[in-house]
Amino acid sequence: MHGKAPSRFFSKAEEARLISAIQEAESSSSGEIRVHLLRSDESDLIAYGNQLLEKLGVTRTRERNGVLFLLELKSQRFAVVGDRGIHEKVGQGFWDSIRDRVLEKFRHEKFEEGLIEGIKICGEKLKEFFPVRPDDVNEQSDQITEE
Repeated sequence: MHGKAPSRFFSKAEEARLISAIQEAESSSSGEIRVHLLRSDESDLIAYGNQLLEKLGVTRTRERNGVLFLLELKSQRFAVVGDRGIHEKVGQGFWDSIRDRVLEKFRHEKFEEGLIEGIKICGEKLKEFFPVRPDDVNEQSDQITEE
C-alpha cells in the first residue's frame, strides 16, 4: 500500500466515496458495514478482526449481521470478517472470495476501488439474507475508523 500516514491514507474525497458506498450497501438491508484502518502488525489478522467486531460494537447489531473490512497498513494486509448472523449464512468461502477480489485491486494500488467493490458485494449478500425492515435504523457509524 502507498506510504500515506494512516490518518491520511484516504483523501477526503476517497473517504467520502467509501462512506457513500457503505451507505448505499446498507440502504437495502439491515446489515452494517465498517471499514477500519490498523497501524499495528497483528500476526493473525482474521482473529484480530473478530476481536474488533466486539471492540467496535459491531456485534451489538440486532441481527448480528455486521461486516468489518480491516486494512493493516504496516504489513499491507487486508481481511474481511462478518459477525455470527451473516457468517452463518455465507461461510468462510464468501469472505475469502471478497478478500481475493479486493486484494487484486490493491495489487494495482486501487485501494478505494477494491474496497468499494467488496462493500457492494457484501451489500448484495446482506440484502439477500437481511432485507431492510420498516423499523431499520443505522446501528453503526459509517465513518472509517482507525487505531
